[in-house]
Amino acid sequence: MNPRRKMWIFHGANSSDSGTVTCRDGEDTEVPGDIPEWTSSLILRGRNISTLQRGAFMSNGSELDMTILSLSYNGIQAIEPYAFLGLPRLRLLDLSHNQLELISSRAFHGLPDLRSLYLNNSVLPSAAEQLSEALDTQTLQNLHRLELAGNRLRSIPMLRLDIYNLHALVLVNNSIESIGWENVTNLYQQTRRTCLLGVDPFRCNCGLEAFYYWLKNSSSVRIQGISCCSEPEAKRGVPWRLLRGDDVDCMNENLEAVSYVFLGLVLALIGLVFLMVLYLNRGGIKRWLNNIRDACRDQMEVYHYRYEQDSDPRLANVAV
Repeated sequence: MNPRRKMWIFHGANSSDSGTVTCRDGEDTEVPGDIPEWTSSLILRGRNISTLQRGAFMSNGSELDMTILSLSYNGIQAIEPYAFLGLPRLRLLDLSHNQLELISSRAFHGLPDLRSLYLNNSVLPSAAEQLSEALDTQTLQNLHRLELAGNRLRSIPMLRLDIYNLHALVLVNNSIESIGWENVTNLYQQTRRTCLLGVDPFRCNCGLEAFYYWLKNSSSVRIQGISCCSEPEAKRGVPWRLLRGDDVDCMNENLEAVSYVFLGLVLALIGLVFLMVLYLNRGGIKRWLNNIRDACRDQMEVYHYRYEQDSDPRLANVAV
């Protein structure tokens, strides 16, 4: 193989030693197939691996004792099912700074010992829902740290946080608007878990209530920068820390909605009563309108007679 296209750096004397293998910069579009069996840490960086295929890291069909795998900055766009098959002892997986647009729901199957998963600046908006399905697996129940910074996520891409053993959840520089009630409840229960948030445009309505009180009262959440409201229009740009409980109180919001509905019903009832009164008194109203019409006609005849007198000189001389 052309050494200019592939550069291996070995740290480890022989197969009995734990060693780190680094492969940087190249034009290969697949994971190298000649990974040493003694490799404990593998770093692939600056390559052009568009797709991680099934069993991409299995060496001649056998498992590896690898514990650390770094695949950042490789232009990875797709992760197929069971891509990490053959790495049962992997504890750290770094997929940061790629362009993931296709993530299989079974992408992370076969990683029972995984403790840290890094997906910073990697998930495109089209793959956010796929990521949620891929993370919703018992395979990752031992996961301690999950980093999802810089992915423009609008919500936490985990349907249930209670299936993980997370100690740290990093969500910096996303577009998270709210967090579901079930996830907030789980965050309350997991006091040892640290959640790191960034400047997210929260939707400051009734749906933020549980999340708001968790942010206010929890010591396990850290927020970088100043997070402001994006909705509704009246609260846009207001830092969430300046909100009051009434601003996100579901009861107040529901009462306000009920008040508007009640007002609409009252106005509709008044209009109906008015129409009924008009209908029941249609005869009298018709006579009243006829009388007004006759009075106007008589008045117009008087005006017409006076006009004729004023305009005829003969009638004017007779009058003199």
